[in-house]
Amino acid sequence: MSEKFRNKFLSPEERAADILLRMTLHEKVMQLVQRPIGIDSNPNNASTWTTFNPLFGSILNFSGSVEERNAYQKAAVEDTRLGIPILWAFDVIHGYKTSFPVPLAQAATFDLETAFSVNAASNREARKSCGTDIAFAPMCEVCRDPRWGRIVESYGEDPYTVSRFTEAAVRGIQDGNPGMLACLKHFAGYSAATGGRDYSAVEIAEIAMQECYLPPFEAGVKAGAKCVMSGFNALNGDPVIKYRNLLEDILRGQWGFNGMVISDCNAAKQLDDQGYSSDKMKQAVASLQAGNDMDMVDMVYFALEDAVDRGDVSVADINRAVKRILEVKFSVGLFESPYVDVQELPDYPEMDALALDAARKSAVLLKNENGLLPLKPAEYRKILLTGPAADDASCLIGSWMGAAKWDAEYAALLKDTAEEYFPAGTVVYRKSVGFTGEDDDPDLSATALAAAEECDMIIAALGENGNMSGEYRSRAFIGLPGRQLQFLRELKKLGKPVLVLLTAGRPLVLSEVAENCDAMLMLWQAGKMASRAAWDIVTGKVSPSGRLPVSFPRCEGQIPCHYNQRPLARRRFKEYIDLPDGALYPFGFGLSYADIVYGNLQVSENPDGDFIAEIELHNNSDIDTDEVVLWYISDPEAELTQPVKRLIGFSREYLPAHADKTIRLKIIPERDLSYPDAVGKRHLEAGKFVLDCSGKADVSFQFSRPEKK
Repeated sequence: MSEKFRNKFLSPEERAADILLRMTLHEKVMQLVQRPIGIDSNPNNASTWTTFNPLFGSILNFSGSVEERNAYQKAAVEDTRLGIPILWAFDVIHGYKTSFPVPLAQAATFDLETAFSVNAASNREARKSCGTDIAFAPMCEVCRDPRWGRIVESYGEDPYTVSRFTEAAVRGIQDGNPGMLACLKHFAGYSAATGGRDYSAVEIAEIAMQECYLPPFEAGVKAGAKCVMSGFNALNGDPVIKYRNLLEDILRGQWGFNGMVISDCNAAKQLDDQGYSSDKMKQAVASLQAGNDMDMVDMVYFALEDAVDRGDVSVADINRAVKRILEVKFSVGLFESPYVDVQELPDYPEMDALALDAARKSAVLLKNENGLLPLKPAEYRKILLTGPAADDASCLIGSWMGAAKWDAEYAALLKDTAEEYFPAGTVVYRKSVGFTGEDDDPDLSATALAAAEECDMIIAALGENGNMSGEYRSRAFIGLPGRQLQFLRELKKLGKPVLVLLTAGRPLVLSEVAENCDAMLMLWQAGKMASRAAWDIVTGKVSPSGRLPVSFPRCEGQIPCHYNQRPLARRRFKEYIDLPDGALYPFGFGLSYADIVYGNLQVSENPDGDFIAEIELHNNSDIDTDEVVLWYISDPEAELTQPVKRLIGFSREYLPAHADKTIRLKIIPERDLSYPDAVGKRHLEAGKFVLDCSGKADVSFQFSRPEKK
């Protein structure tokens, strides 16, 4: 029999079908297993494993050299009966060695080109460094609870924004690095963890799934993603890893996904913790039959061979999963090119320049009372720089740091870069409080306060360190941790201008922080070039242009407070009797140094039934800037009541000083004016709609074309 699977001119489906006929049951099961080599970079999944088996389908989070990777691959390709190559996967979330802004910060740029470039560059570096084939990214989760630590990996609270950034990330990973695969995660609903508690059960109404949680995954599938990671949460009582309706009926049936599904780390084994079964064979059978093709880490799928003998699972079930994995391997050319040739992988150009540009665009100016910013260094004799974020690399790099480390080698510190922007002796650094308060030294705080009395202004670098957000990093109280707020109050009492530079991987409760400072700049965890980006904005080299992709609550009791909620049944009533309505800093908020004036907003209907919205922007200042334009639609009367408003478009526009620019948006009724019901059917109704542009201008228009039956 000729080995048709070696014929590269045949389709992946034909080749996979041929090799499947030649495989033993043991070889098939081994293809369904993904295992680590070395130490997992995520401390919550800590595992060390050194026994390599060339029959495994995939290896994850290997951070050795390409030469080592190729040596392992050679054993799989040349020393096994069929020579099936291994897929190498890694958590390339926002960089490998070069750290870029975390995904939540990337979303704050509202710049899809930046997201594409960051993902392309990050994964090129990973492939060149350790031979990665699959990036466990992007995370497509819409997240509306900032207590959940993994909000740092999300693109925020808005399904439209998350969908567009998901598409950009998938294309950056795959188009920017041919042969690599993006892996959408975590399908689905993991981000709605009850109370923001990681790993907790999730309850999501069917309409919320259709409106919010499913669209980004569908967008990622349509963008070409060939891998999906199932979640390890329970959704409406059913652990997702065994939720066939999600993995087969929706993902494959409705959306036509033809790639492979990988379970999350230890998800099958965790069916015991979730109250389903402690029996490994039952765990394996349930996971496989639901549509999980590959099992990550926990080795539960080894029980499938015995399950076949017992008749608990069919060979056809195993064949189906193995075939999907093999088809992916054939589709990316892994059989033809199993080894990574570093000589053929040029460095992504200007990594530091890209990291700096992304960090600049992601920073959000939250407060600027009396125009304190931009600072003019020559006007200040002496400035105090203090606070834990001034002397810490982890708070700049953030969680999921890949092969980087939380030290100044991988992210220049704020205190070390300040002298590049201010005359010698202008900035004085004094150590003070820590992030957690556990190791605070009162003498250091007293010394910093004494130094502040001798200075003209104060810069307090505050926030979270890199270990306070990420997986298993949920926080019940999301204000400034430790004694930072108390220290800030003491600084403010001195009567000097106070600028707060914030680092965090989530929205924070900032009500009291805002009361105790004159200006506040949200830096997020912006990576290697975060400190230089901060000083570029503080000194006016660039104007701040980031906008919030997620709302910042006034207090924890207000959560969730996302912008696109449905209206109250009695709109004249307050939400709480003891709190102002609305988020402290809502989705889309962000200040600029420039004065951008929005003109009249007009909407006209085309002969084809689409609409064109048009508005003119004028930069009424001497400052060049980028302006983020956000387009919202409101449907005030509908059969199924709609959110107060929802985003249908955004763009980032460059506006030189005193320049004018006309911005247009095409509104396609079937796409932009319709809404889904609980089963995903879209409804388009005639009636009045309201278009809002960045909260600066709005106009109502009539849509009269009836819904097609």
